[in-house]
Amino acid sequence: MNEYGLESSRAQELIEAARAMGPALVQRRAQCKADRRVPDATVQDFHDAGFFKILQPEQWGGYAMDPQVFYMVGYEVARSCPSSAWILGVIAVHNWQLAVFDDQAAQDVWADDPSVLISSSYAPVGKVKVVDGGFRLSGRWSFSSGSEHCKWAFLGAVVPTPEAPFDMANYRTFLVPIEDYEIADNWDVVGLQGTGSHDIVVDDVFVPEHRTHKSMDGFLCDNPGNAVNDAPLYRMPFMQVFVRAVCTASLGACEGALQAFIDVAKTRQVGPNKMKNDPAARQLAAEARADIEEMKLVMVRNFDAMMEKCRAGEPIPVDDRIRYRYDSAVVADRALALTSRMLKASGSGGVRLGSELLDFHLDVLCSQAHVANHSAPFANNLGGVMFGEENVDYAI
Repeated sequence: MNEYGLESSRAQELIEAARAMGPALVQRRAQCKADRRVPDATVQDFHDAGFFKILQPEQWGGYAMDPQVFYMVGYEVARSCPSSAWILGVIAVHNWQLAVFDDQAAQDVWADDPSVLISSSYAPVGKVKVVDGGFRLSGRWSFSSGSEHCKWAFLGAVVPTPEAPFDMANYRTFLVPIEDYEIADNWDVVGLQGTGSHDIVVDDVFVPEHRTHKSMDGFLCDNPGNAVNDAPLYRMPFMQVFVRAVCTASLGACEGALQAFIDVAKTRQVGPNKMKNDPAARQLAAEARADIEEMKLVMVRNFDAMMEKCRAGEPIPVDDRIRYRYDSAVVADRALALTSRMLKASGSGGVRLGSELLDFHLDVLCSQAHVANHSAPFANNLGGVMFGEENVDYAI
């Protein structure tokens, strides 16, 4: 059994492969940032190592492994290059979501090549018209990370009804091929530059019914794809699986920042002494290590509990899902607080361009912009339920 409690030898091999990529990822980090996209060589390395297969169904050559394996791989990657980990997380998790679509959707995407990748932008900004056999979809979606490496996109929109023109209970994910959308190059940001999270533009295209996924099916853990993909993995709540893709990159970046802080402390001179001998610096390093390990263990514990319920064929209690959702969302807040303290403690050299610690800090800062990392709404929902109110969030 490895340090994450995973018994599979393949799991250990995947985690070790992610660690072994560290030097190459570090070497490519400047190119990744300058090009505003993860290098093709890195994406190919992920393919070759099998990272995109971890959550993919076995019928498509995937491994259908425990989500813990996937996220620990992402964590290891983020320690070296948060942008690479970010697109790995948000692209490879789509192989899980496609498995819960109607099986015909997977046939459409993977029949000729099961290595084809899907990007996404889930904001409910699409305009939908109901037509025979499906829908007409239009809109412009922001933040489609890794889109230049993908041939399909998941896009969010609410299906209008006469009674409710915009009701999030009618939210769906729409699956669209690259021939039906344009990538608008507009990713110009202070952190996570390499994610290439450009806009996606769609102009009145037809999307058949089977290429849509209802959010309520994901909430109820009863999806069309379960007729084919009935393993416990595919009974997980959609949002519980997806949100870990973004908070894991934040946590791994915080680990990278801690190592950068340690490197600074070993060489920085503070008056007559090395920074590494400063009690405050030592205390900060110890606190950062403890906080990072705590967050990792909470994430592992939560997924272990959910997978135990799925394997037993039992529902995951809503109160637990509300708490797990908050636990994921708050990671970026805690990681940013830690990197801010480390950056301040590193002195004036930490704010110079080229500072590794600053780069990690800005990546964590940028990660907070993702709606899944906005902890306040999930804290409010959790607190309300603790005070006896009803759950108001179905993205759990």
